Amino acid sequence: MKKSVARLGVGGPVGSGKTALLERLLPLLMQQGIEVAVVTNDLLTQEDADRLKRQGILPANRIVGVETGSCPHTAIREDPTMNLLAIRNLERTFPELDLVFVESGGDNLASTFSYDLIDAYIFVLDVGAGDDIPRKNGPGFIQADLVVINKIDIAPYVGADLNIIDRDAKERRKGKPIAYTNCKTGEGLDRVMQFIFDKLLFQPVR
Repeated sequence: MKKSVARLGVGGPVGSGKTALLERLLPLLMQQGIEVAVVTNDLLTQEDADRLKRQGILPANRIVGVETGSCPHTAIREDPTMNLLAIRNLERTFPELDLVFVESGGDNLASTFSYDLIDAYIFVLDVGAGDDIPRKNGPGFIQADLVVINKIDIAPYVGADLNIIDRDAKERRKGKPIAYTNCKTGEGLDRVMQFIFDKLLFQPVR
């Protein structure tokens, strides 16, 4: 299938803040004049798609929910056909699109995206999972084009040491980019935006 619109995967464990990240990024991108759409993945529901639609950030027909019916890894890696079809339909309906997000269903640290589906992917982690997560060497974390360490504001309350996370993440990622975010305040989102513009849109952030 011919690629045209830029495609960015967003993966990570359940509750890490993937949808919350999208809720913050979408308005920022739209303010920059970027035409966006979203494909979400859930096992047997369209919960994440419905959540985004309720927010009213995008027209509802720019948000497509895919029910994978199987392991979330399959729909973004082994057989991404359902997601490819959803993207193709969005491209046909909105030929002006610049960027489509593909949000995976709740994954584990082994989850990665097929580059037949996306051009790059973000892997989102929650500091509440513990400051030992980078040392587990999960392929999703290691191979992602950008890792987002989210919910940095709760670190003191869950006994997570951001200095340890930063040290180990840098060691394991070997120079690949990392962003530290708080989606409630917007802290760190500028780093994610810069990644999107540099890696996918090939233009400066205004």
